[in-house]
Amino acid sequence: MGENVTFQSNGGTCDGYLAVPESGAGPGVIVIQEWWGLVPHIREVADRFAAEGFSALAPDLYRGESAGEPDEAGKLMMALNIDTAAKDLSGAVDLLLERTGRDKVGVVGYCMGGGLALVLACHRPDAIAAAAPYYGVIPWPSAQPDLSKLEAKVVGEYAELDGMATPEATKALEDQLRGLGKDATLHVHPGADHAFFNDTRPEVYHAEASATAWQRTVDLFRETL
Repeated sequence: MGENVTFQSNGGTCDGYLAVPESGAGPGVIVIQEWWGLVPHIREVADRFAAEGFSALAPDLYRGESAGEPDEAGKLMMALNIDTAAKDLSGAVDLLLERTGRDKVGVVGYCMGGGLALVLACHRPDAIAAAAPYYGVIPWPSAQPDLSKLEAKVVGEYAELDGMATPEATKALEDQLRGLGKDATLHVHPGADHAFFNDTRPEVYHAEASATAWQRTVDLFRETL
């Protein structure tokens, strides 16, 4: 269903995986990887969005590298240049705007990508109409976004048992966003753990939470895009 694409990124280029619906270009959605990289699971998520009628682009933020073990993934994540990643994501937004002929796109991200979804929404408030962070983590102290710039509707999916994006941190983020006057709701799934949406990881995958989150995200994008 999808294809590998190359797009402009601040004078350079970045690669990604683009999946479009059979009927042609639908509303655009940026899909941001977990710390593992642009692995088959993320490509499959993009395919799922395409099956729902969206044009989904997953940028390759690690430039071809990926990880299968947590230690390796952690090293790749911490080595990621956040400024370069922001430029890559902005370039991905521009490609989707061009391909879809629309002036707004949505963004969804998982783990590291959930944090970057909020970063992108603050970096491109002109284009991001909706953001769906899943258990979003922003591990770079220098990369905390200026949430006052965010214009997107935010509907996030978090987990009760998450030791990184904890329920307490989730509530604090929701309070911060609402205190700034933002349209934000962050849901915490009971009994679910970090990465509950990743069905390639049976040790954390939570089918009920995953299905609920997925439908809510699809509904968010259909409403706003």
